[in-house]
Amino acid sequence: MNTPCPPFDAARPDGENPSAHQTLEQDGRLCPGKTYTIPARQGRAMRLRKGEVLSVINRDGSQIGDFWAFADGDCNEYLSMEHLRPTLRRISPRPGDALVTNRRRPILTMVEDSSPGVHDTLVASCDIHRYAQLGHQGYHDNCTDNLRMALAAIGLRPTSVPCPLNLWMNTPVVEGGAMEWRPPVSAKGDHVLFRAEMDAVVVISCCPMDLLPINGEDAQPRSLDVLLHREQA
Repeated sequence: MNTPCPPFDAARPDGENPSAHQTLEQDGRLCPGKTYTIPARQGRAMRLRKGEVLSVINRDGSQIGDFWAFADGDCNEYLSMEHLRPTLRRISPRPGDALVTNRRRPILTMVEDSSPGVHDTLVASCDIHRYAQLGHQGYHDNCTDNLRMALAAIGLRPTSVPCPLNLWMNTPVVEGGAMEWRPPVSAKGDHVLFRAEMDAVVVISCCPMDLLPINGEDAQPRSLDVLLHREQA
C-alpha cells in the first residue's frame, strides 16, 4: 500500500542550507550604499520601502537569479509573471516598465538594465522534482526551497511559490515552439536596477542549477551582489 503524502505546505522546504538562518541584515533591512553578497546556491530576502532602489549585480556575468517580490505584510500579493506579460504585451520587461502583482498593481519598476536585456518570465523555479527529472539522486539545493527558507529567515511564510522573474536566464522559444536552455548573454558586472513602488519584500536565489548550461557553459553556480540606494533613480 502506498504511503499517503503529507498535505502540501508551500512554506515547507524539502531540505536545508544556510538560507534558512542567514540573512543579509536583521529583518532584511539593508544598509544603503553597502554591497551585499548572496552566496552561490542560496537565497536571501530583503525589505524595500517605497521609493528605495535595489541594484542586482551579476558579479561574474554568468549567474542567473530567481527574483520574487511580495507586498510587505501580505504574501498573498506578489510579482506575477502571468499578469506581467499581458500588461507589457511582451514576455520580458525593459527599463521603464512597471512590474505588476497578481492584483495588477505596480510593485517595482525596472529602472535600468546594463545587460542585453535577456530575462525569462516563463520558467518555474527549480525544485527537488525538477532535479529528479534530470536524473539527480538525493537532495539538491533548489530555488523553490531557497525562497521558502529566505522568507522564513525573516519571519515570513509564503502561501504559494509564484513563478519568478529569472534574471539573465536565456531560455528562448525557437522555431516550432521549442524552448532551448542556453548560457546567459550577460557580462561580468552587469546590473539590473529596480525601484520599489510599494513597501515590498524581495527574494533572490542564486540558482544552483548545475545540470544544464543556464549558469554558463561550465554549469557552475556563482554568487550575486545587491546594493540598496535610498534615493529614487
